[in-house]
Amino acid sequence: MKISVIIPCYNEEDTIRGVIEAIPKEVLEIIVVDNNSTDKTEEIAKSLGARVVKEKRQGYGAALKRGFEEAKGEVIVTLDGDGQYPAEMIMEVSNYLIENNLDFISCSRFPLKNKNSLVLPRRIGNLIFVIIVNFLFGLDLKDSQSGMWVFKKEIFNEIKLESDDMPLSEEIKIKVAKNPKLKFGEYPIPYYPRKGTSKFSFFKHGLINFVFLINLKIKNW
Repeated sequence: MKISVIIPCYNEEDTIRGVIEAIPKEVLEIIVVDNNSTDKTEEIAKSLGARVVKEKRQGYGAALKRGFEEAKGEVIVTLDGDGQYPAEMIMEVSNYLIENNLDFISCSRFPLKNKNSLVLPRRIGNLIFVIIVNFLFGLDLKDSQSGMWVFKKEIFNEIKLESDDMPLSEEIKIKVAKNPKLKFGEYPIPYYPRKGTSKFSFFKHGLINFVFLINLKIKNW
């Protein structure tokens, strides 16, 4: 099982070292997608053996899609560069994917084991969006916004991603879960408190996500 780990980064010099060092040695490659960082993210990642690629289009989705294009592994794992997702669980979740003949696993943070890992407004926001996603698309997700996924690269033969921003997280889950040719599952994980300043804007990204979901519903289902 050849695994590519993709980490989209924008100014994560304070945390990227810990993320990379926690990744199991069994993975084939670590790809850090530098999304116009102005700090030492690239330098640190390279010093730890990661391959750094540049994505000039600003946005979470744009960075991830560039990583998907670069990945050589049969299985792709996504992590954020802020150290909140359990990189040490990559092999455990990857083995679960293969053993259960799944195509995509979304690593679910809920119910939270550590309430301090997510501030109250974001907990409320996540709850609202998982309700909206499940209602609009007839799904039963526990976590529509998780940024840690483990999946077979071949899913891109069946789905096409549109968003270049935060909505890509919900888009990929919805499109896989709704595709009758693909097998989707969730896997519980711990979620750690963030170190450093979050770039997430509750109202800005909330509005972007909501508008995207409505448009996705109108266009596809």
